[in-house]
Amino acid sequence: MKMLTDLVNTLYAITAAWGIPWIIPALVVMSIVAGIVVGYIAVASMFMIWWERKISAHIQVRFGPMRVGGWHGWAQSIADGIKLLLKEDIIPANADKVVFVLAPMVVFAAALAGYVTIPWAPGLIVRDLNIGILYMISISSLAVVGIIMAGWSSNNKYSVLGAMRSAAQAVSYEVPLVLSLLGPVMIAGSMSMGKLVEAQAGGKWFVFPQIVAFLVYFTCALAECNRLPFDIPEAESELVAGFHVEYSGMRFAIFFLAEYANMFTVAAIAVALFLGGWKGPWILVPGLPEEVAHVLFGLFWFLVKCYFLIFVMMWLRWTLARLRVDQLMGLAWKVLLPIAFANLIVTGLVLVLGLQILLYVIGIGIVVLAAVGLLRRASSDTVRMQKAQG
Repeated sequence: MKMLTDLVNTLYAITAAWGIPWIIPALVVMSIVAGIVVGYIAVASMFMIWWERKISAHIQVRFGPMRVGGWHGWAQSIADGIKLLLKEDIIPANADKVVFVLAPMVVFAAALAGYVTIPWAPGLIVRDLNIGILYMISISSLAVVGIIMAGWSSNNKYSVLGAMRSAAQAVSYEVPLVLSLLGPVMIAGSMSMGKLVEAQAGGKWFVFPQIVAFLVYFTCALAECNRLPFDIPEAESELVAGFHVEYSGMRFAIFFLAEYANMFTVAAIAVALFLGGWKGPWILVPGLPEEVAHVLFGLFWFLVKCYFLIFVMMWLRWTLARLRVDQLMGLAWKVLLPIAFANLIVTGLVLVLGLQILLYVIGIGIVVLAAVGLLRRASSDTVRMQKAQG
């Protein structure tokens, strides 16, 4: 956004005129941006925790939080945060204390760093790197290092098992996830998050020609976030709480903050690469400059799309059962990886032959066939239930 850029440049010019080293205003700007991002993560995570409680409650025909704060228990997450802040910070006697303390910081730092290249709105991006999508995928993978640190340093067999499961799961699903993102990158001809969004102008969302890649990516993203049905690393019925079983108080809360921060990150990647990013209808608002109105509407549409995908993640969590470890690995290597490779080959061939419109035809055809199949299955299930009742 030009106004913010001008403001930062003015700060640099003033400090340079006063003889202040350039690193000082740079640190000031970075601290302000980091504070805004951390503040957003904290507020958004509390909202998503409350939201997931309400979604799970309605799926299970319950009310969920209703008392704390009044309207639908909106302050329940705030109360839980205060409770975790006041809880005793316990470190096991035989734990590797240094690694134990650093582990949640590493996990949260990896989640925080991913927000650097998220394209919130036109010009509203911390840094539009020319390798933006590569950076986001790479930095988000560092969370696994923190998880392994947490499991190993706890000196607990359940924690170690959860950490090793997480490492195996991350390695398995990272491969088809990256391959699924290469299709939109090939079509746009860039890895810059801003350029990937701009390439979808005019309603040419990449989800239509790359519907297979989108479904593969979304499935792998669920596994990357350790969400059901892929929450093997913290399977309560087997591992008590997995890699963070020995953590309490605020260190435990940091792991949850990182999980919900990662949910938003993977949703933002999907929105930027497949769902048009900030693209959406907007109008001029009397009294607002055109640039500001464009940014506000862009931010609105970007957040709406992101939170819709997060809603789907929550919906799936409270609908599907947990996979076994062998099923988890088999899905990644035997199903998703071949599909991602096939999609990549087809996309490359179509682009080389100059028949990009064919990708849209294939994508829409797949959506129609899937919809017809689901409707036929639903109707057959209804008929079978009626026969059983009759």
